[in-house]
Amino acid sequence: MASSVLARAERPVVLVRAAAGPRPDGAGTAWQPGAQRDVVLGLDLCDRQAETVLDFAFDTAARHRVALRVVHGWNPSTLQDAGPDDEQPVRRAVILAEALRPWREKYPQVKVAEEAMVGTAGSHLVDVSHDAGLVVVGRRRRSAQLGPHIGPVTHHVLREAVPPVAVVPHD
Repeated sequence: MASSVLARAERPVVLVRAAAGPRPDGAGTAWQPGAQRDVVLGLDLCDRQAETVLDFAFDTAARHRVALRVVHGWNPSTLQDAGPDDEQPVRRAVILAEALRPWREKYPQVKVAEEAMVGTAGSHLVDVSHDAGLVVVGRRRRSAQLGPHIGPVTHHVLREAVPPVAVVPHD
């Protein structure tokens, strides 16, 4: 049900787990209202339209006076990552820093931590969500043959993340 609502939403939607204690699967403690925990943003550097997602994450962190942790995961087997393996992490970190530069300038009060990691973004976001107050992910507004969908990273984060998850639609 939540996935179909998210897939059709035109504005950001925040999903909050019903339980407010340890998760039944033992995967950490659920987010507590009022907790001063960081916002975690899953950022797709290949997505040129992610400004809406960045603005939402930075604005949320600024309003709640918490830090923003930006996580970018990538699979080095893709063609766009062709090149020496030892240069990829450095190159991705530089690209991530450059993508965040204008947002750091717009929101100088927000402390930002950047993490460019090899591997699937969904798994990294779930791992760092255990200490977060909110996880922010984007969703492209597009339809597949079977109708709108939320994408594999968003789906994984919704299933496994501990705190509330904000899904921000963008073009």
